[in-house]
Amino acid sequence: MQYRKLGRTGVEVSTLCLGAMMFGAWGNTDHDEGVAVIHAALDAGVNFIDTADVYSAGESEEIVAKALAGGRRDDVVLATKVFSPMGPDRNQWGASRRWIIRECEDSLRRLQTDHIDLYQVHRHDPMTDHEETLGALSDLVHQGKVRYLGSSTYPASEIVEAQWAADRRNSHRATRMPARYDLSVPGNQQKLDAADALGALADEAGLPLPHLAVAWTLRNPAVTSAIIGPRTMEQLTSQLGAADVTLTDDVLDRIDEVVPPGHNFTWADAGAVPAMVANKLERRR
Repeated sequence: MQYRKLGRTGVEVSTLCLGAMMFGAWGNTDHDEGVAVIHAALDAGVNFIDTADVYSAGESEEIVAKALAGGRRDDVVLATKVFSPMGPDRNQWGASRRWIIRECEDSLRRLQTDHIDLYQVHRHDPMTDHEETLGALSDLVHQGKVRYLGSSTYPASEIVEAQWAADRRNSHRATRMPARYDLSVPGNQQKLDAADALGALADEAGLPLPHLAVAWTLRNPAVTSAIIGPRTMEQLTSQLGAADVTLTDDVLDRIDEVVPPGHNFTWADAGAVPAMVANKLERRR
């Protein structure tokens, strides 16, 4: 396993990050198997685990806690996220001060830890000012409950806005997504065609397709660690070897021919869509 600095911090993390979305009701409901998969990843040198409050309504965080019990927590850089709805109340989601502080406490309880190493806002909340979000996150850092701050699937423009807000504050710190799998959507069929083309390219390079995908991610100089999301031990085993794969420029060029940089086959794959693009009223003023 190889290790890199996490952004500009002094913390070193493995180039493979264990994503925990598939542990719990969304994927593998067997807690013991989930714990075994996490232990196998740690034994292979992975020291970076990424989960979120919304993954299986908190069950993923609870499984991660079971795996880190007994003295393994201190050896792990533990990341989780906040934003998505966690209940019927209209204030049980988003990036408001009220919700971030409350949900951080709930994540700490589910994770059975006194701090989160990397706390990320899962999605951009257009209804909440960056100043409010950053203020709440900064308070959690000052309280020692969070070590580092981050964001997930934020549009680049909103990251810039958040940076400006931080400068002003001197704060430097298949059923859930059916549109992604509906084959009546032309873009989804195009994804399958692209996967076939990438599979053929992987065969030519003498690599399993998961290794090609992860190694491609790790070649990007902006990437510290690639998140893998195994549901079973077999899937974990098939992905771990990708950390030692280096792709040639020729292979990278051919991947770009199959999927051009920045291209999304469908809107559902974009992760975050700027409001000015998504909202017809915003586009036509």
